[in-house]
Amino acid sequence: MKNESAKKLLDFMKKSPTRYQVVANFEAMLNEKGYEKLYTEKPWKLARGGKYYVSPNGSSIMAFRVPAEPTAGFMLSAAHSDSPTFKIKGNPEKAGAHYVQLTTERYGGALMSTWFDRPLSVAGRVLVRGENGRIATKLVNVDRDLLIIPNVAIHMNRNANSGFEIKANVDTLPLFSDENGKGKFMQVVADSLGISVDDILGHDLYLYNRMAPTFLGRDDEYIASPKLDDVECAFGCMEGFINAAESGSIPVCCVFDNEETGSSTKQGAASNILRDLLRRIALNLGKSEEEYLAMVAQSFMVSADNAHAQHPNHPEYSDSDNCPYMNKGIVIKFNANQKYTTDGVSAALFRRVCAEAGAPVQVFANRSDMAGGGTLGSIANTKVAVSTVDIGLPQLAMHSSYETAGAEDIDSLVKAMTAFYSKTLTVENGEYGI
Repeated sequence: MKNESAKKLLDFMKKSPTRYQVVANFEAMLNEKGYEKLYTEKPWKLARGGKYYVSPNGSSIMAFRVPAEPTAGFMLSAAHSDSPTFKIKGNPEKAGAHYVQLTTERYGGALMSTWFDRPLSVAGRVLVRGENGRIATKLVNVDRDLLIIPNVAIHMNRNANSGFEIKANVDTLPLFSDENGKGKFMQVVADSLGISVDDILGHDLYLYNRMAPTFLGRDDEYIASPKLDDVECAFGCMEGFINAAESGSIPVCCVFDNEETGSSTKQGAASNILRDLLRRIALNLGKSEEEYLAMVAQSFMVSADNAHAQHPNHPEYSDSDNCPYMNKGIVIKFNANQKYTTDGVSAALFRRVCAEAGAPVQVFANRSDMAGGGTLGSIANTKVAVSTVDIGLPQLAMHSSYETAGAEDIDSLVKAMTAFYSKTLTVENGEYGI
């Protein structure tokens, strides 16, 4: 029987080809539950018992609730909306004698070979002439099989299976049309919105894999989809946030953009948007600077970004004693050099939450002779210093255009985050209660 949380996740994935649709669909979930949208450029007037969200750049989102009686700090989660892909350049077409290709630039650390020989399309946002001469944003998804990046036949490239180097400026340009399509790409985008191409003033457009999310395995025990890293964790955190009961802490669910490229943007975790959000909440509650700092000291963050499951073909790439498996639960990630922020305190707190929620946990650490990547927790901590645990759900083929994960694990995350957001953290004399 297919897991209901996984079914909801895959339905969400189908509607979310880029970060902009991810955020728009989270907004729709929150709107349905009565949340009010705020804008950073306007003053806020928050009410006790109020439910709110803000969407910086339309590609990040931060949702929060104000308890009727706030008595502690913030219960936070951080995931990300972006995934490795290819961005369409400002001058999008490369026209030859017989073909029209699109000019692209790699975004993040994509496994480039996984973009070849499959139906692709484009989605994202365009900036258009709006009413009264103002510039408006429209989300766009050219919802059909539009493009392909063709491989070179092995007869012409005998090194294709033995270390062939993919060159992003040559090999990953998608085929759009024959010579009759020259100058028509932006017209296709405009037509999908029912507007004039002359009204498009700018765009942020990305390739996406058209392969539909699906269940697989003998008993549908696995799921496969584009963008599991990290929309899976983002979705699980948001579901838990929405489902949670009120507590004395202030729940905050953050989904940042640009994690795959270092987070150093105005909508990324390395910016001041989280710090400013928490400060504005505290100010609206009438807190002094001293009281705000005390609230931060009684806060806890779950940094949620997917983890590497042991690979069935290459188990040697994992630490044999500290490797997770799909469908075995949430992964707590450790790194001695603090690329992951987990320490003994944060691991203990999160283990307690998961135990009470009935959500299994496992651990991940890199092989000691292999460097690993960092993620949101350590980046966000440079702006807001809170106790943080780095977690994720185990998956295969991270940064592929089509990734694989366990169907049961998303349910574990929803349970854990529902419990987490229903908790109040207390800190007193070096002791912790949750």
